[in-house]
This record gives sequence, structure tokens and C-alpha cells, in this order.
Amino acid sequence: MTTTFRHYAAKGFTLIELLIVVIIIAILAAIAIPQFSNTSGDAQESALQANLGTMRSAIELYRVQHRNALPGVAVAAATAEETAACTGAGGAIVVPAAGAETFTSHMTGFTNANGTVCSVATPNGIFSMGPYLRAIPGDGITTPANSTVVMVAAAGNGAAPAPAAATGGWQYDPRNGNIRVNSNANGRRGVPLFQY
Repeated sequence: MTTTFRHYAAKGFTLIELLIVVIIIAILAAIAIPQFSNTSGDAQESALQANLGTMRSAIELYRVQHRNALPGVAVAAATAEETAACTGAGGAIVVPAAGAETFTSHMTGFTNANGTVCSVATPNGIFSMGPYLRAIPGDGITTPANSTVVMVAAAGNGAAPAPAAATGGWQYDPRNGNIRVNSNANGRRGVPLFQY
């Protein structure tokens, strides 16, 4: 019976062996954890770049379908025929206040060739363009993601001014259709986010 007991006791780990294993695991964790934190930052910037690409594509498609007019530019009041077509389909003409609201309604509503927005698509095809986006996407870098659009005016040299803070959201220039991140923070590689 003593031999059996000694045989089992010999199969256990010593304290030194356990300490070595714990130290090895700690070293591996110290190497791996910073890699995971870099991955989340890279994922946020990838989301930002994907959302920027989506917005730029939608703006370009709008421009092509609306005779070189850019979204966000005020349009003339709806004609009686346009109003009748929109209400006849069960919708209403959308009259945004101005600026960023006009941009948002152009991107997310049903429009005609003149840029007038109806809340629904019409069967006669008058309001058959769009929506170009279901909603304005968030920037992907702020928490929660900021989808606010800020219209920018020209600076002295005709270029849009750099963002004043790291607020996030979007900066849109209705003169040329440029959209960029409304943040003066630097990205993971040291490039300012508004230059993406």
C-alpha cells in the first residue's frame, strides 16, 4: 500500500514548476494585451474610413443624378405638380430649415431631378431618386458615434477651415461636395483625422 501512495505523490507539480508556468503566462499576456488595444483603435479608424467612403459615394451619385447639383444646396419651392404627385402617393413635401438639414433630407429622402424632397417614392417616377443613405452614418471614432453634419463656409483662401475641436461628426462643404471628419485629433498613425 505504501508503494501506491508514493507513486501518486511523485506525479504532482512542485511549487517552482507552478511559479514558472504562471510567470510564462504573465509574460505572454503582457505581450498580447497591447496588441488587442491597438486592434480596437485600428477598427475604429477602419469604420471611419468606410463611412467616409460611403458618404462620398452617395454625394457623387446625388450629383450625377441631379445635373451636377450637390446635396445641401437649397432648391426652389415645389411646383403644384410635384406637390400633387407627392401627396397623391401618401407623402408630403419635405421642406428642411437650411444647411445641414437640407443635406440630410437630400441624402435620406426621395428626390426629383430638381432636388425637391418627398417623404415617399411616387409611382409616377417624379420622386424616384434616392434615398442615397438610410441615415447619416456615425463617424466611428467618438463614443457614441457622432453623425452630426456641420456645413462649413469658405475661409479667406476659399478652403474649408480645419475643425476647431475633436468633436467628431462630419464637415460638409456644399460648394464642392467635400466631406470630412469634424475633428482636429490625430489618427493612430499621426495623420489628422480631418485629412482622411
